[in-house]
Amino acid sequence: MPFSPRIISLIPSATEIVYGLGLGEFLVGRSHECDYPCAVQALPVCTAPKFNPAGDSATIHQRVTDLLTSALSVYWVNLEVLEALKPTHIVTQAQCEVCAVSLGEVEAAVAQLTQSHPQIISLEPNRLAEVWTDIERIGTTLLGEAAPTKTAAVLADLQCRLQSCAHRAATVTPQPTVVCIEWTEPLMAAGNWVPELVQLAGGQCLLATAGHHSPWMSWEELAAADPDVIVIMPCGYDLAVTRREAQALANHPTWETLRAVRQQRVYITDGNQYFNRPGPRLVDSLEILAEIFHPEQFDFGHRGSGWLPWAG
Repeated sequence: MPFSPRIISLIPSATEIVYGLGLGEFLVGRSHECDYPCAVQALPVCTAPKFNPAGDSATIHQRVTDLLTSALSVYWVNLEVLEALKPTHIVTQAQCEVCAVSLGEVEAAVAQLTQSHPQIISLEPNRLAEVWTDIERIGTTLLGEAAPTKTAAVLADLQCRLQSCAHRAATVTPQPTVVCIEWTEPLMAAGNWVPELVQLAGGQCLLATAGHHSPWMSWEELAAADPDVIVIMPCGYDLAVTRREAQALANHPTWETLRAVRQQRVYITDGNQYFNRPGPRLVDSLEILAEIFHPEQFDFGHRGSGWLPWAG
């Protein structure tokens, strides 16, 4: 490597990509949400939410909606920390203004820096192929001549695991119909790469389309779809909070009429650590879905940490 980069990652998935490429030692700063691997938690924090993140889904949705009427992003960048860290590269995203600090906010902050002039790498994946392309792009930017060999090895390992799981899942019948819930109040189905994961894991995704942003849905639409399986994966929530949000769903009069509920095929997941992060652990997310859809065929060891059946 011709130089030692000083990397700030402002989105958890990018942090995981940087570590996956063997560049963790060059990370000098992170977002307030970057928490994996554990070593990253010792780094200076460069962002913070502009709203109170405590509360149920409906409350947080309203706070975010109100804030976005007058702001580019619901997060702010700490300019003093950025200045002190003197980054050569900042990795951020332009995919969702709710998921992390917006590209516009980062560009505005970088324009004010006097001690460094970092290159901004902005990610905007909507499908699995674009996630793999982002890994390659980060590698090419940061690894220099070593990029082709290193990124090829990382991607080959991910693809090997993905294809192994997908090939096995394709032979299993029946293939259940599935609705993945990314937000509980108001209801939102999980889009982008999640429908692809569902299909690869041996399911049929309903109410969301691969490569398209997560759509809002009504209870009437959920009842009409009446899936065999419901997987709850709220954005930014761990298993404990997702369990609470699942209970809120159960209070709706339509809930008990759903096939998945009657047949006890409702599952909660750690969406924050897995499904919501377009990085290397989307392969773990695929394995989680395969365990959920076809438990007699798959056991990767994710039950209890990545997902649990919801007992109601």
